Amino acid sequence: MTKWVYSFGGGLNEGGAGMRNLLGGKGANLAEMASIGLPVPPGFTITTEVCSAFYENGNAYPDDLAGQVATALHRIETAMGLTFGDANAPLLVSVRSGARVSMPGMMDTVLNLGLNDETVEGLAHSSGDARFAWDSYRRFIQMYGSVVMGVPHHRFEDLLEQSKRTLNVADDTAISAESWRDVVEGYKEIVLRETGKHFPSDPQAQLWGAVSAVFGSWMNPRAHTYRRLHDIPANWGTAVNVQAMVFGNMGEDCATGVCFTRDPSTGENIFYGEYLVNAQGEDVVAGIRTPQPMSALRAAAEQRPMETVLPEAYAELLRVRDLLEKHYRDMQDIEFTVQSNTLYMLQTRTGKRTAAAALKIAIDMAREGLITQEEAIQRVPPASLDQLLHPTLDPNAERTQLARGLPASPGAAAGAIVFTAEEVEERAAQGQDVILVRIETSPEDVHGMHAARGVLTTRGGMTSHAAVVARGMGRVCVAGAGSIHVDYKAQTLTAGSHVLKAGDWITLDGGTGAVYIGKVATIPPTLSGDFSTLMGWADDVRRLRVRANAETPDDAETARKFGAEGIGLCRTEHMFFGPDRIGHVRQMIMADESEARARAIDALLPFQRDDFASLFRIMSGLPVTIRLLDPPLHEFLPHGETELVDIAKALGQSVEALRARRAALSEANPMLGHRGCRLGISYPEIYAMQVRAIMEAAILVSRETGEAIVPEIMIPLVGMKTELDRTRKAAEDVVAAVFGEQGTTLEYLIGTMIELPRAAITAAQIAEVADFFSFGTNDLTQTTLGLSRDDAGSFLPYYVDHGLLPKDPFVSIDREGVGGLVRLGAESGRSTKPSLKLGVCGEHGGDPDSIAFFEQVGLDYVSCSPFRVPVARLAAAQAALLRRKAAEVPA
Repeated sequence: MTKWVYSFGGGLNEGGAGMRNLLGGKGANLAEMASIGLPVPPGFTITTEVCSAFYENGNAYPDDLAGQVATALHRIETAMGLTFGDANAPLLVSVRSGARVSMPGMMDTVLNLGLNDETVEGLAHSSGDARFAWDSYRRFIQMYGSVVMGVPHHRFEDLLEQSKRTLNVADDTAISAESWRDVVEGYKEIVLRETGKHFPSDPQAQLWGAVSAVFGSWMNPRAHTYRRLHDIPANWGTAVNVQAMVFGNMGEDCATGVCFTRDPSTGENIFYGEYLVNAQGEDVVAGIRTPQPMSALRAAAEQRPMETVLPEAYAELLRVRDLLEKHYRDMQDIEFTVQSNTLYMLQTRTGKRTAAAALKIAIDMAREGLITQEEAIQRVPPASLDQLLHPTLDPNAERTQLARGLPASPGAAAGAIVFTAEEVEERAAQGQDVILVRIETSPEDVHGMHAARGVLTTRGGMTSHAAVVARGMGRVCVAGAGSIHVDYKAQTLTAGSHVLKAGDWITLDGGTGAVYIGKVATIPPTLSGDFSTLMGWADDVRRLRVRANAETPDDAETARKFGAEGIGLCRTEHMFFGPDRIGHVRQMIMADESEARARAIDALLPFQRDDFASLFRIMSGLPVTIRLLDPPLHEFLPHGETELVDIAKALGQSVEALRARRAALSEANPMLGHRGCRLGISYPEIYAMQVRAIMEAAILVSRETGEAIVPEIMIPLVGMKTELDRTRKAAEDVVAAVFGEQGTTLEYLIGTMIELPRAAITAAQIAEVADFFSFGTNDLTQTTLGLSRDDAGSFLPYYVDHGLLPKDPFVSIDREGVGGLVRLGAESGRSTKPSLKLGVCGEHGGDPDSIAFFEQVGLDYVSCSPFRVPVARLAAAQAALLRRKAAEVPA
């Protein structure tokens, strides 16, 4: 027979902390606390397996569940000396949900279950306090009616406020038993009016109604959204916890509260929390009464800290605090009740905390000897470090939300609305704070994105052009805010009834995707000593190297500041859009004769040489991988008539001829067209100029600094060995020419991006002529799955929400498909050339889950945006520790 129910407390503990997958976090910890001797009211947990069975069997329970619940309920009755449903000495219980991870979006707690018109009289008699009994009854109807029966919560609150006005009282504790009787009757009428049903009076019906509500809540919209945002599988299910009630609302020697064993905001080792005298749990968080501080040290003169009001219970709570931290070896979030000066523990769980607090707590606990340095590394979620690297909104600042999009690049930024990259650059040069607002961005907008404080788009996903480039630059970005309409002609931004014009201010929260009207105050980032300490510990254990995607001096400087060990991807096309060089690029493309094209290319050479020299200087001998021109030529084409006329004059050609040239260069599907190495083969002079610029810059900086500069030249979009054969031979010819002219040589590498399935499949052949592979997982994901990262945002969320895909494959690598090709390419490449250097430079290089996969595959490095470097360093350390632990476990 399957065991569906596990008891805890009252001398019988059938579970423990190691059973959270079965009992949920709350149930496992209640059993654990009881087992170490803490005062836990007895109860039982219905397992997560019942939740799974409930949904698999058409919302029906296993046949033997009811009998196991009855047995467990009888154990509570025996332990408490009370009987469920008894009119004279009734047992009351609470019913709570409890998934294996904390999920605030699920069902709220139901307290005081078991009360009806008869048992409330028994509670009044046994407690000697009729006011307390009827107060508990109205609370029960209010909670059960709202949580289980779906009555809008405000219906009850409206009646309660009306009663207070009639009685001329402000505090619930001032309402008499008789008045609470009237409120109870009013609540029952509300339930009947709203649901068409009488409030259930049978305690057994109440219990099963609450249990069913918990399981039903696992699939409610709030829980569904929370699971999607936090990557929690739907098949985990939730447990149900039924526990004997203890009462914090029986008088002045009773209380309830929530506390943390350390400050969850700062991580300081101080007791942090709030409590209320003569109250039940929801009073602390409802905001109806002002909670009081725990410690006298943190209390204002007019406040009543628990330390002085209930000194005995407070002293016991301090003992429990110390015991729980040492037992769980982590900061705990505790819920408690004091009944008649006796402390009872209702919950403990690992406390949620800010990134700054997570750092401090992990490091302090390691230094205190509670945990090891390796455990400290694993305690801090890598993605949370984003909070430390960017400004964030002041939590106390007033704000009015305009819309919400996708949190594409973290941080917070405010500025004036500007609709063109050119105007952004112009106004930013004047010292103005501006936000670039576009329907979607393109490479032509890069200079404006760099100058802007933040970027807002109405189309595109988490890996759209705007998102990828903004993250790489460390710019705040909210993408895909579909409820916003942008009218370039009218220079307006519309969302609902709000119409904002160019020049009006907005604020972007890149951490949540929210867009606010006006300027919302921000808090600057602070990188504490704890940050450096943790990064040092992480660097000591990680195997994967971490480079940065960078092509500007600012990006490179930021990458070095955050600990990058080189540049893994320099996108040279981003360098071409500067106002001092885009004209030459367009002349190069539009020229119909080789001489004109050569003049334009010669004009670009010094720009490129200076660009690369700057990167080599900043990186001080660290590896720099430079990708030769990759995007299709159409991205550089002139669009406006003025631009076309200027190029016609420069080339000595007619405007009509250039229009024809532009039309000839246009492509139906340019991302799979004339781009990457295909450009270098069709127009070898372009790649020749870039290779020359790279090598001349490397020699120049090597002579300046005396350091060995080893440039890594990367040929993009290779699908066949023949393509790399030709482009490598052409590059080597240029290198030889430069060495001859300069009278010197230096080491260099020529490799390729593996971003097409054919390249991964034929990697053994390609490795014959490659010094390194860098997996371009952005395009590899597109070409493997047949998805456009700029267009898939319209349906990918549906795929993830409905289980067709576990995660967005552009955010976290598709391990079976795309990951399978990465593994195949890595193994095949090294079968030909065991010393082949392997890296990844797609957006997945900064994703912790993907980094764990790259550690398993055995890549040498990941490359990510500069502001993701600390995230990648920590994730790489955690992945190394996980791999080490797995190797230690016997097969």
